[in-house]
Amino acid sequence: MPHLDFTQPPFDVLSLAERQSIRKNTQIRYLAKNENLTAEELQYLYVVIKGQIEQLLDGEFVASYLGSNHSDHLNNNDWFDSRRLPESLTENNLNTEALQTYQFRAAEDTLLLQVAGSAVDKISAQNHLVRQMLSDKLPERLKALQQRRNNKSIVSASYNDQQEVQQIMLQPVIDVNLLPVHIVNANNSLYEAASIMTKAGLKHVLVQPLDHLKNEGEVQYGTGHLLGILTDTDICRAVSDQQDPATTPCQHYANFNLRTIKASDEIGDALLTMTRYRIHRLPVMDQNGDVVGILGQSDMLAHIGHHSQLISIQIEQAKDLSSLDTAVELIGRYIRAQHQNGVKIGNISRMVQTLNAQVFTKLWQLIVPDEVMTNTCLIVMGSEGRGEQIMRTDQDNALILRDGYTHPDLPEFADTFNQHLADLGYPLCDGNIMMTNPMWRQPLKQFNAQIGLWFRNTDPMHGIYLSAILDGEYVCGDESLLTQVRQHLKVAHRQSDPMFVRQFARAALQFGDVNQWWQKFVPLLGGKSGSEDIDLKKAGIFPLVHGIRTLALENDILELPSSKNRLKALVQARALTQERADTLLEALEFFMAQRLSVALSTDDKHARQVNPMTLTALERDLLKECLAVVKSFKNQLRQHYQLELA
Repeated sequence: MPHLDFTQPPFDVLSLAERQSIRKNTQIRYLAKNENLTAEELQYLYVVIKGQIEQLLDGEFVASYLGSNHSDHLNNNDWFDSRRLPESLTENNLNTEALQTYQFRAAEDTLLLQVAGSAVDKISAQNHLVRQMLSDKLPERLKALQQRRNNKSIVSASYNDQQEVQQIMLQPVIDVNLLPVHIVNANNSLYEAASIMTKAGLKHVLVQPLDHLKNEGEVQYGTGHLLGILTDTDICRAVSDQQDPATTPCQHYANFNLRTIKASDEIGDALLTMTRYRIHRLPVMDQNGDVVGILGQSDMLAHIGHHSQLISIQIEQAKDLSSLDTAVELIGRYIRAQHQNGVKIGNISRMVQTLNAQVFTKLWQLIVPDEVMTNTCLIVMGSEGRGEQIMRTDQDNALILRDGYTHPDLPEFADTFNQHLADLGYPLCDGNIMMTNPMWRQPLKQFNAQIGLWFRNTDPMHGIYLSAILDGEYVCGDESLLTQVRQHLKVAHRQSDPMFVRQFARAALQFGDVNQWWQKFVPLLGGKSGSEDIDLKKAGIFPLVHGIRTLALENDILELPSSKNRLKALVQARALTQERADTLLEALEFFMAQRLSVALSTDDKHARQVNPMTLTALERDLLKECLAVVKSFKNQLRQHYQLELA
C-alpha cells in the first residue's frame, strides 16, 4: 500500500503521534476513468498518487489535481479536501453557488489515498498550521504559506531569528517602551523647557500652542496635531542665533508640523514613518486622541533589530552617483533577505517605496539648485506611487511646477534625472510617463487643465494617464503642489460625465480569466501560444489594482494612492465589507510575492510569467483560489457598473 509522504504539506507539520493517527485512518481508493466520488465519499481528504482528478461545480470545470505519474508535474502529489465548500463569488452572497458542493471525477484511471475527515479535524483542532492550510478561508491558507516561507524547517515549534523579527514588526507600537510625556506651554521660555528635559533625562518636550489651552488653565492635548515638539537641537539652534533662552518662548523654535502614530499601529508602520520623514520621535496616540507616550527611534530600533535604517543613512550620506549606486544595491539585497526571511510582502514593498523615495530625493538634490527644489514637487506614480513596487521596473515620475516659476535648465535637469535613474537600474518608461516628457513637467494650472481633459476621456490613453496621476505620491519639494492636484482631481471628477467611472472600470475587465489554466491556457495572458505560463500582472495584479482604484475614484478617495489604504477607506465608506477587502488585499499580495519569487530565482527582470507546474501543491491551490478572487471581483465590478463584456 502506498504511504503518505510526510515530507510534503500538509503532512510535514505533523508530530509523530499525529502521523500515526493519520496512518490508521488512511486507505486506498481507486477510481476508474470518468468515475465520480460519491456523496458519502465527500467527507475525506485525498492525496492523488497516480492519475488525475477533475474538480467540477454544477458540471463546469474548476480545477485539476495530478499524481506523480505526470511528467510535467515537477512537485509533490496534489491533495484536496473534498469537504471544502465553494466560496461565494459576489460581495453580498447573492450567488447560490455558495450553497452547492464540488463534484470530483477521474479524468483517467486514478489511485487515491483517502484520509478520514474526522481524523483530520481532530488534528486540526490541536495543530494550528494544519488548520490554516485546510481552512475554508483564503486569508488563513495564505497565512499558512507565509509561515512556511518564514521557516523551511517548520516542523520545529521554535521560531528562528527571522520569524521573531517578522512577529515584532507586526506588534503594536504600544509594545515598545515609550518615553514619558512632558508638555510645556508655547509661552514658556527655552530655559524652562531645557530644565524639564534635563530633569526628565529627555532630549525633547511637547509644546502646546497658546490658543489651545483649556478654560481651567490645563493643557489640552486631546488632538495630536495641536501639539508641537521642541528638541535639544532646536535649543542649540536658538543659542547659535544668539537668542536669550531665558526670554525666548518655545513657540519660536518648536516644530508644529508634528507626525503622530496610533498606539494600535504596527511597529513596521512606525519604522516606515520615521524613515520616510527622517524623524526620530513619534507621539503615540490612544483611541481617544490622547498622547500616551513618545516612541523614540533608538528604542524602536533596539526593539526590532532592523537594518533598513542603515540603508537610509547610506543614501543620506551619498555625495555622488557612485555612492548612490551602492545604496541602491543594498536595497536589492535588503529585498532578497527580507523575502527569504519570510517578511510579509506588503511590509517589504512599503519599505522599498520609502527607500526608493530617498534615492530619488537625493539624486534630485544632487542635480538641481535649491530654488528648483523649493518651487517644484517631484512625484512618482504607478506601482511605485502605490507602494507596491518591489523590482526595479519602469520609471513613472512627474514634476509639478509652482505657477509663474520657470528655470531655463529644467528640461536638462529632467533628462539628467531620468537618465541617472536608468543608470542606477530603474529602466526608462516605455510609455514615456516621465518628467522628460513636457506633458509630465508643467506648472500647476496647466497640470490641472490637462487632468480636466483626461476626464473627458476623448482618447484611450487618457484613462492610462489618469490612472498614473491617481497613483501619484510625493517624493520631495513642495508637497502642497501635489495636494492641490489631488483637490483638483475631485473637482474634475465631479464635473465629469456621470458615465465616466463606468467606462474607466472597463480596463479591469479587458483581460480574460485563467481559472482553467490546467487545460487550455489563454494565449493573450500567457504570452506565446500554447504556453502554460500565467501572466501574474495581467491575470491578477492589474484587475485588482485597477478595480480598487476605480471604486476609490467613485467614492472620492483620491488622497490615498496605495491599494491597501484605498481598501481601508472603501470599508469605511461601506463600499466593501471588511472581509472582502481583506481577501482582495491578501490575493494582491500573493501575486506580488509570486512575482518577487520569479524575479529572485530567474533572470526575468519583469517577472510576470509563472508556470503553475513549478509551484508546490499548496502554492498551486492558493494560486487557483486567488485567480478565483480576481474572477469574482471582476464579476462584482461588471454588475456594479452594469458592464457587459464578452
